[in-house]
Amino acid sequence: MGTGDSAQDGPPASGPVPSKLGGLLDVLNVAAILLDAKGKIDLWSPQAETLFGYSAEEALGRYAGHLLIDEEHLETVLELFAQVMDEGADWAGVVPVRHKDGSTRLVEFRNMRLQDDEHDYYALGLATDQATLRRMERDLALAAQLVTQSPIGLGLLDTDLRYISVNPAEERMNGVPAAEHVGRHVHEVLPFLDASFATAMREVLTTGVPVVDQYTVGRTPADPDHDHAWSISFYRLESPNGKILGVATSSVDVTDRHRAVEEQRRTALTLQRSLLPHPPPRRPGLDIAFRYRPAQAAVEIGGDWFDVIPLTGDKTALVVGDVMGSGVTAAATMGQLRTATRTLADLDLSPAQVLHHLDHITDGLDTLATCVYAVYDPAAAQCHLSLAGHLPPVLFHPDGTRELLDLPTGAPLGGCGVAFRTTCLDIGPGDQLILYTDGLVEVRDQPIDTRLNCLLEALDNPGRSLEETCDLLLNALRHPGNHDDVALLIARTGPGPAHGQTSRF
Repeated sequence: MGTGDSAQDGPPASGPVPSKLGGLLDVLNVAAILLDAKGKIDLWSPQAETLFGYSAEEALGRYAGHLLIDEEHLETVLELFAQVMDEGADWAGVVPVRHKDGSTRLVEFRNMRLQDDEHDYYALGLATDQATLRRMERDLALAAQLVTQSPIGLGLLDTDLRYISVNPAEERMNGVPAAEHVGRHVHEVLPFLDASFATAMREVLTTGVPVVDQYTVGRTPADPDHDHAWSISFYRLESPNGKILGVATSSVDVTDRHRAVEEQRRTALTLQRSLLPHPPPRRPGLDIAFRYRPAQAAVEIGGDWFDVIPLTGDKTALVVGDVMGSGVTAAATMGQLRTATRTLADLDLSPAQVLHHLDHITDGLDTLATCVYAVYDPAAAQCHLSLAGHLPPVLFHPDGTRELLDLPTGAPLGGCGVAFRTTCLDIGPGDQLILYTDGLVEVRDQPIDTRLNCLLEALDNPGRSLEETCDLLLNALRHPGNHDDVALLIARTGPGPAHGQTSRF
């Protein structure tokens, strides 16, 4: 049942609509008994047989008092019966009833006088087991108190996503009186909600699978001048017989946590930006462009970094790395590794030797990191590369062919003790070397091989400027709401369409 079935929840448009068994009346097993003016049983429902133990054949035509009531209570019950029949006043109460098996059970009765077209009177008795009724009353009372007193905002919407009711906490959060919620669509009451919330609620109605901890930020009439943040969950509400009633929502105000996280994010981002390089100096034989994009999720600022390091003999070191983890700690660790990498680069070591020393340094920092370290030598037209658990670089040729470099992957930096290897590549004029972190290509719902193929396919024009290529890759590969940083560095050998280097954060 989806949102299109909501008509069954209101008055039927044309004719009766059956209900499934198992509703409230079925749970209470309400029995119906019709007595004539003398107290004889004229009608006996199947529920009465279940409640009292007597079949219709055993009960019809007998005096109800003598069949069901012990002698010690009979006179009182007959007086109540006479009062209903003489005065026409309803009576409700608990009566000890004798079951067919000989036991005595407390039964909740509702008695009323009926009149037929010949002005004869009858008594209709509606009865249910008192213990069942009291248990349900307690459950309802407890549920009502929990809803009313809960500090969590609770709302109930029908299958058209229109409010049926809200509790006081939800009323306060939204800044809209409870009565003004009723009958209005969720987006009428909360216009700041993204359309994805309604989509998620419809999915919950269709599948029955709850959606937990949807995060949203906005402003309500309760505090129109300031942003607030909420964690909202949805679950489908069903009656005991399985009928879908609508979707229930629970909302927790997490504004304080949101503000603290945002402050932490700003601190980490400021630290990270201060540690990343400014536009690198012009390097002989290279055009360079790069991008850094922080995670769009609130708490995921991490330790991605890149660097362009001048070396002796007009050589240039190109570095991209990724510290595992997020927040200020990851950003600080990234800064330490970047500084260490620059120090080691001055020693004119091979890429494998640099990674070997970084491995020991990272082990002391109690973290893990991946890294690609490349040294381009314009005089030899060669590039020496080594990987530490990092994704393979891409080599993009002027004729449009592109390849993932098949290099020894190595192990992440951090004390693994695995030896690193340096690979030497011949680099021709106009070749582009593309280094990146996993935030550019990794997503949760696709294999990494598929995503790496997407990266290769996006590289469709070797004549495009490096700046345009950076933007193309970010737009084509990075998903909205990405939970990881991205560092991207592209270096092209020889003169090219893009001269000089720029930095766009």
